[in-house]
Amino acid sequence: MTDTSPRQGPPRLAVIGAGPAGLAATLAAARHGLRVTLIDAAPEAGGQFYRLPAAALGARRPQALHHRWRGWELLRDGLDRQITAGRVTHLRDHHVWCVTRGRRSGFTVHALLGPAQEQPVEVRADAVLLATGGHEKVLPFPGWTLPGVVTAGGAQAMLKGALVLPGRTAVVAGTGPLLLPVATGLAAAGARVAALVESADPWAFLRHSAALAAQPAKLAEGAWYAARLLRHGVRTLVHHTVVEAHGDQRLEAVTVAALDTAGRVRPGTRRRIDCDTLAVGHGMLPHTDLAEGLGCRIDGVAVHVDDEQRTDVPGVWAAGEATGVGGAELALAEGHLAGRSAAARLSGREPDAHGRARAARVRAGLRRFAAALDDAYAPPAHWAEQVTDDTVVCRCEEVTGGAVRRAVTELGAGDVRTVKLLTRAGMGWCQGRMCGSAVAGLTGCPETATRRPFARPVPLGVLARAGDTGAVDGTGGIDDEQ
Repeated sequence: MTDTSPRQGPPRLAVIGAGPAGLAATLAAARHGLRVTLIDAAPEAGGQFYRLPAAALGARRPQALHHRWRGWELLRDGLDRQITAGRVTHLRDHHVWCVTRGRRSGFTVHALLGPAQEQPVEVRADAVLLATGGHEKVLPFPGWTLPGVVTAGGAQAMLKGALVLPGRTAVVAGTGPLLLPVATGLAAAGARVAALVESADPWAFLRHSAALAAQPAKLAEGAWYAARLLRHGVRTLVHHTVVEAHGDQRLEAVTVAALDTAGRVRPGTRRRIDCDTLAVGHGMLPHTDLAEGLGCRIDGVAVHVDDEQRTDVPGVWAAGEATGVGGAELALAEGHLAGRSAAARLSGREPDAHGRARAARVRAGLRRFAAALDDAYAPPAHWAEQVTDDTVVCRCEEVTGGAVRRAVTELGAGDVRTVKLLTRAGMGWCQGRMCGSAVAGLTGCPETATRRPFARPVPLGVLARAGDTGAVDGTGGIDDEQ
């Protein structure tokens, strides 16, 4: 039975994603009078940054896996208080695949419930805040599909969430600040980290000395990681890259080489390092699927927002990595601003100018820092030269580097979409999330967000039943007004 009577009470905000940005937005919005439904795919809040071991593992000191445990405790306790007060509803294990606008007003968040992701759930709200985070960017090289090669974030997730080491002897490689906590975390947990292979040129950081110096806490954090690496005896190879992974049935070793000033492999510098695990990553990319489905403007690969974290679609805010990758502190700042803005706008009042200005200054400084890191940690300019014609680029459809190149040189493809149609690269299960950057790099095309109708695979039965039943309205009731 559905309740079609007029809704009573405060405006309803749906926050999608319970990482740093989503948590900060939820708390700010709830404290300023909104009824918030926090929707997340994980069984517990925290996102990747605050990922915790499964409760069944009985971890005695989960704080040992985090260097900002006090910040997590404040967010967790604040969320618990808001849930107890009835201002926040936390929907766990809800995998959002689409958000639609109502015929008259409001939004419907479509999700799949539980690990099987077969039971549909619909959540109604007056506005939506997207805190969907990001995913890792991985560039291919010969041997990268061998068992034992994992993403840097995947290795971290195994350690934090399952208390499992991906292997006994590891090499951590690629580029970006994520490599530091991954290498130190693996070493502290008992793995032998044979090398940290970072492709960034140390001189690149000098171009951004002002932006970096303006965040002394961040520099201190980097120094802390460096000290931990030294303590664990981790060898650091700067301005180097992995050119090949070796093994028969699984990973046995990697070959690394130094890079020249142009980003090419320097002849005569190759060396082989034995290992059973390679944790590799080349930065992060924003998750923009839900924003694109709503028609939000995308700048390059990130959701466009204004000074209040509003998108160009009325009633939709976005914060955190979805609007540009910048780390947990920036995500917290953006989430706080977005939550306050949503509360003010939905309540019909102007945001507090003084509080907004103070938070905006913090956000601006962190954005400058993030931009500096993004430039300094750019992947090697000529990484594609190491991708041989028989290297698999699209794992889902088993499309090789040679097939991608032939689509351009022999078949005349001039953009990523045409390459996809000619080769099937990006048509598999991940819909190009893993191989999109590689295909763009091999074809020389700019990397842009790819519009997809759904943010994740959806059973046909769910699509057939969509809208047939009432939806959760974020207050524990049922609403079919839209």
